[in-house]
Amino acid sequence: MKSAPNETTSYCAHGADPATDPVGCCGIQVPGHTACLAHLTNTDRDSYLAGLTPGTAIDHRGTRFTEPLLAALLNALRDPDTGHPRLGRAVFESATFKDDACFESAVFEDSAFFDLTIFEGNADFVSVTIKGDDARFASATFQADAWFSAASFEGRADFGHTTFKGHAAFERATFGGGAEYCWATFESTTFEGRAEFGLATFEDHAAFFSATFENDAGFFSATFKDNAQFGQATFQGNAMFEQAIFSGRAWFDSATFKGEAWFEEAAFEQAAHLGPLLCEGTVVLSGAVFGSPVTLELAARHLECRRTRWESTATLRLSHATVDLSDAVLSSPVAVTAHPTPITTGAPGESLLNGRPSRVRIASLQRVDAAHLVLTDTDLTDCLFSGAFHLDQLRLEGRCTFAPTPTGLHRRRIWPYRWTRRRTLAEEHHWRAQTAGQPALAQDDTPSPRLWRTGPCHPDPDLTPDPEDVAAVYRQLRKAFEDGKNEPGAADFYYGEMEMRRHDRTGTPPGERGLLWGYWLLSGYGLRSSRAFAWLLASMSLTVLLLMGFGLPTADPDPATTGTLTHGRISLTTKAPDPSLIGDWHQRVTWKRAEKATRVAVNSVVFRSSGQNLTNAGTYVEMASRLLEPTLLALAVLAVRGRIKR
Repeated sequence: MKSAPNETTSYCAHGADPATDPVGCCGIQVPGHTACLAHLTNTDRDSYLAGLTPGTAIDHRGTRFTEPLLAALLNALRDPDTGHPRLGRAVFESATFKDDACFESAVFEDSAFFDLTIFEGNADFVSVTIKGDDARFASATFQADAWFSAASFEGRADFGHTTFKGHAAFERATFGGGAEYCWATFESTTFEGRAEFGLATFEDHAAFFSATFENDAGFFSATFKDNAQFGQATFQGNAMFEQAIFSGRAWFDSATFKGEAWFEEAAFEQAAHLGPLLCEGTVVLSGAVFGSPVTLELAARHLECRRTRWESTATLRLSHATVDLSDAVLSSPVAVTAHPTPITTGAPGESLLNGRPSRVRIASLQRVDAAHLVLTDTDLTDCLFSGAFHLDQLRLEGRCTFAPTPTGLHRRRIWPYRWTRRRTLAEEHHWRAQTAGQPALAQDDTPSPRLWRTGPCHPDPDLTPDPEDVAAVYRQLRKAFEDGKNEPGAADFYYGEMEMRRHDRTGTPPGERGLLWGYWLLSGYGLRSSRAFAWLLASMSLTVLLLMGFGLPTADPDPATTGTLTHGRISLTTKAPDPSLIGDWHQRVTWKRAEKATRVAVNSVVFRSSGQNLTNAGTYVEMASRLLEPTLLALAVLAVRGRIKR
């Protein structure tokens, strides 16, 4: 509903009708006339325009401009030296520009007011310069495209509550630099079309608080020399801040990105806090530089930090995200941790990520110096460690999970087998999957728990780490667990290291691989107590059977001694059975002989001699059991100790 200006304002009232339109035209009257510029007679309009000179202050509030009318006004204010319109204080509040509005290269020597203005056609403010303290476009409506490329706002630029229904272009625009207070305000502004702020410079505070970008928003190479406020902003499309420079603080509190958020090669010089923000797609921080201590809080599907540089300490509190830290540079301690509570940015909050695992997943640490890295409560199931430095100094806190071995029973030819449960690295999964000839999975396919996981390099053998490389990674991570006094955790990585050495046909000599095969077969590298105890029981059982069958004589020694006395000499004779006489099979398999053989086997386990009368074969059997069975017992005890030691 149209409302009349206040009583002290003289307005045109052209076309007013008490019955249908009591207000009429709301345009401000031209000085010395009773009508606005749009409703002056041709003679009066020509007279008014002829009296204007470059730099004159004008007031055309509420006036409805056509393209010829605006062109005539600007031609009257055109500076003959520069050929561009030059205006003084310009007031166009509540005006309507029916056609295209072209202010290209115009210079406003004082403030410019376009509050509540409606631009029904394209608005061309390319290379415009507004030198006054205020450039006000608050609550204006741009129904078509708005072009502010290379515009210069030397004072305050107020675009609060403005609606851009078409393309909004602010490339290379400059906000501030000529006044004491020169901030740019876009609070609660709606950009229905694409918003472009590429190469724009904000000399003072830039406020996009609660702004809505319904299409893509481009801030490529923009410079924010003071604070940048994007709190509660909503980006319906992609948000592109590539190579942007944030010299002050960057506020993205409760911001929502429904597309991708690109901060590639951006510079955050003094950003102490970034977020909490929510991104339905990927947050790209690749190549970004953080020059001061910073805390990042975000929930996203993916967080890409390739080549990201942290010059000071940083804490990444994440939710849902899969993080890629390849080639990141950590000059100071950096902690990546799961956010303790759901990250909310108002409705709908994390509901955008429903169906996505809430745990933080680390995708890659390749070529990272991990000496300053701390991972807390993260999922390392698919994390690639190959090529990382100082993994032995990596700190793993809380509940960090690794990929398990395949589950269930498997068959190799006719022999069934199963993989023992242990924590493994993604690189081992990829190598074993390639060796087994498993087909590569599509990106969205869920890997089967019964199979090894195929990797991103599969099936290219040149890009998949070989066993020697994987063994080195296992070795460094094992030391990290040991330094953290987590011996049970280190045991799985020792097992993985031995497995890779056993399968390494280039870096491990054949003799050493043979020893590793035996070490694995007997006790699982001293880590599988059940296997060692099973071999010990089998060895003792075999010892008992061999002694019963070949090691014990049929008769026990006869303690009776006989003698003769002849001419003062005594001759004594002790009758002993022939140890080679072991009798028939029905004489060998008796409970009495089993008990004797068991005593010999048990004494052999503790490396003691039983003192039992044995045959020659039994002597060799006892010697072999006294060598092998204590070793198996020691391996079993070692395996138990490895699981309970702290």
